[in-house]
Amino acid sequence: MAAPTENGRHFGQWIGILLFLGGFIPSATALIEGLYCGTEICYDVLGVSREAAKSDIGRAYRQLARKYHPDRFSSLAGETRESAHQKFLLIATAYETLKDEDSRRDYDYMLDHPEQYYSHYYTYYSRRLAPKVDVRIVILVTVVAISIFQYYSWWASYTEAINYLSTVPKYRIQATEIAKQLGLLNKTKEKGKNRRSKEEIREQEEEIIRDIIKNKIDIKGGYQKPKILDILLCKIVLFPYCLCAYVVWYCKWMYRFTICREEYGDEEKLYIIRKNMNMSQSQFDGLEEEQRETFLERQLWIKDNYEVWSVQGGAGGRDEDEDGPGPQVEEPAWNGLRCLRQRLSSNSTACRMQLKTPCWWGFRQAPTPSENHDPVTCSKDRTQKTAESCRGKRTLESKKR
Repeated sequence: MAAPTENGRHFGQWIGILLFLGGFIPSATALIEGLYCGTEICYDVLGVSREAAKSDIGRAYRQLARKYHPDRFSSLAGETRESAHQKFLLIATAYETLKDEDSRRDYDYMLDHPEQYYSHYYTYYSRRLAPKVDVRIVILVTVVAISIFQYYSWWASYTEAINYLSTVPKYRIQATEIAKQLGLLNKTKEKGKNRRSKEEIREQEEEIIRDIIKNKIDIKGGYQKPKILDILLCKIVLFPYCLCAYVVWYCKWMYRFTICREEYGDEEKLYIIRKNMNMSQSQFDGLEEEQRETFLERQLWIKDNYEVWSVQGGAGGRDEDEDGPGPQVEEPAWNGLRCLRQRLSSNSTACRMQLKTPCWWGFRQAPTPSENHDPVTCSKDRTQKTAESCRGKRTLESKKR
């Protein structure tokens, strides 16, 4: 009976020794070579405790950095230049690990949970390899790049439209007449060193014609002249102002037309029609004036009228009446250069290309002083002729179909 008792006592002693040594295993396995301070504890490297404040860590780092700086290795007994350099790098690594709150929290978690070996690797390298660029700078650069691209593309579209208009005989001839009246096309022969080649003279004439077209024609829609306030950067900067202006406008709208029951004006009616059609402002500006008048005559600001009209003649269909085919709402190229070319080729001046100057100083022969021109009457006559021309061509096209 003595032998089993002796063996049991020795077995219990071995179990106690293993449990005692097992208490030291976590602190040993928690230190991974290549992570943070390697096989040394960063707190021990700086000579501080885990409860040390950030100021204490900074003070300890400055003292050790002055002591182990490579330039002062000769003053250290028993230290070589290489050992002092390695010690200085270890001190710097310990300080970089403990000075940041997030990095220090990850390091403490590694000391407390050594069994999560792969998780510590992922946390360490994900933080170490993460970009150090401020997110605000990235957003700002992205917005600026998009704004530059927007403005460049809009300007390219506007230039394309101007170049096309300069090739249309109607507008080219009228622009040439205006240039001659202003004395911009000098036909006098040049002599001597100032004499230019025919190519240079032709390029100058083309530039003058394009400049006159730019100044005399207001293109609406997707090919209009770009505005700096329409780019993304300006919209973001002006968003608070635009939001306040919209709130004020909406309150006025509700007060006038919901509470006071005022009647809509033409501007308000066109706004409701545009919303019913789900069109942007630039798309709606690309419509002909005659189409706007048709929308008002049909009272399309009323929801029921618009639904009936959209079923009969909208959404790609046509609504025939006594004047000919009705307007087509979703034309494929309302704002495109294709629309511009089609309507210019049909000699229509109602393609939302309006003269900025009075009718006696536009694309037509300037009157002599003896002529008596009334701007209002002239404008009405021009609009009436344009409407009659468009209506006649629509009727002719309908008969051909």
